[in-house]
Amino acid sequence: MKPRISHRWDVPVEEAMAIQRRLASQVVLAWDERPVEMVAGIDVGFPGEKGRAAVAVLSFPDLQLVDSARAEIEISFPYIPGLLAFREGPVILAALEHLSVEPDLLIFDGQGLAHPRRMGIATHMGVLLDMPSIGCAKSRLVGTHQEPGPRRGAYARLYDEGEVIGAVLRARDGVNPVFVSIGHRIDLERAMDFVLRCCTRYRLPEPIRWAHQLASGERPPQGQQLSLF
Repeated sequence: MKPRISHRWDVPVEEAMAIQRRLASQVVLAWDERPVEMVAGIDVGFPGEKGRAAVAVLSFPDLQLVDSARAEIEISFPYIPGLLAFREGPVILAALEHLSVEPDLLIFDGQGLAHPRRMGIATHMGVLLDMPSIGCAKSRLVGTHQEPGPRRGAYARLYDEGEVIGAVLRARDGVNPVFVSIGHRIDLERAMDFVLRCCTRYRLPEPIRWAHQLASGERPPQGQQLSLF
């Protein structure tokens, strides 16, 4: 997979924010009813001075691991909240480039529209790749919300300045919710549905759980190949 749009990553903070605002105008907030047979989870870790991105592609809806890739590169952009895409984006693209199976949908361990400039990692990468994408984060970056009900599937809207920017979704009975937001080429209701259908025994969707394990240095099960770069 290669991006349809590109930009420099090693830019000053002001230029990075300007890039986010420019990309925000290209976000598509609708689903085109495409069939989904492969869902990719994406996560990034930081061992030492490097960034390590892992992508796990699972079949859908049975959620079996069919492909994975991991890449490591030196990180040049500092840690700045709200600009994590400039730190994580290059290594994510490096990992995606080496998949042998192209996914139909991307789920990121991070935010989408639930971001001060509506340009979290899921939205940023979704626009660059022109791929349907979802942000599924473990914590809130911005916005206010009510507490969702205690049962699986309960949710509350996440608001910022009167705008719905995501949803606080209970993916398992009685456990902490996840923060779901549109990345690109999807609507919020469909994003929540995909997240729930990708959750089994755990709070996080299976594609993200697999990606997190691979980004932490684990290897896939015996018989599965992991592309390393």
